[in-house]
Amino acid sequence: MLLFTSPAVLAQSSLAQIQNPTIASLPPSRVIAPAPSYSFPTEKYVFSVRWQFFNAGTSTVVMQRTSSGLKVTATADSAGMPDKIFRVHDVFKADVDPHTFCTLHVSKHNEEGPRRRDFEIRLDYAHGKSQLDMHDLKTSETKHTEFDIPPCTTDVVSGFFYVASLPLAPGFSHTFPVNDNGKTIDAHIQVEARETVKGPAGEFQTLRVKAEPLTGPMKGKVTLLVWFTDDSRHLPVQMKSKLGFATLSFQLQKSDPRTSGK
Repeated sequence: MLLFTSPAVLAQSSLAQIQNPTIASLPPSRVIAPAPSYSFPTEKYVFSVRWQFFNAGTSTVVMQRTSSGLKVTATADSAGMPDKIFRVHDVFKADVDPHTFCTLHVSKHNEEGPRRRDFEIRLDYAHGKSQLDMHDLKTSETKHTEFDIPPCTTDVVSGFFYVASLPLAPGFSHTFPVNDNGKTIDAHIQVEARETVKGPAGEFQTLRVKAEPLTGPMKGKVTLLVWFTDDSRHLPVQMKSKLGFATLSFQLQKSDPRTSGK
């Protein structure tokens, strides 16, 4: 499950061309630090994933408090017919500063079709740079790249929980930076409506949030819808990522409280 990218995890790089004239007048893109009273969730979330009409696999996200801050771990594994066509096994880990919600470090292991690659991304805010190191496990090729970054950015998985920390209500909108593989884009969210959602985990009163990229290669190509519970938890219970004619759908199967550091 990745923000503004089809699950990172299930097809790599997913987030309607925006033709809205009000976009130009939006406030600057920024990550808003959580209020001192905000409590980070420490849970394990399990999602089923469907591609079009097919069962595509499962995705899990684990939020943990550690002695040094917050750790987010996400995995995705393909299943069924999609697994036979394009096998996926991805692992994503991010270290996040709980005081600012800035992502500090990301590591990724991607097995997607014939590709096998590892990535390490360090976000050096003091120097305004992200440092990406890629290692191709099949060819042994390595690559080091640096990119400019803003004073604070979230990432494509932690970004879900960053959005959940905001004061979501119909009409609320916000623009914020999201980093993926070292590169940063600006993403815009709009809370569209309240809706009732039924799924394997139960029935929920939710807030439907539409997310779109304002910059980057996915601008005008992908739309993400997320249904957060309409309560203080803002639990993501359903997601749909639309890329052209293809739709990738996620439904929450269960969520389990976790003990910090486990």
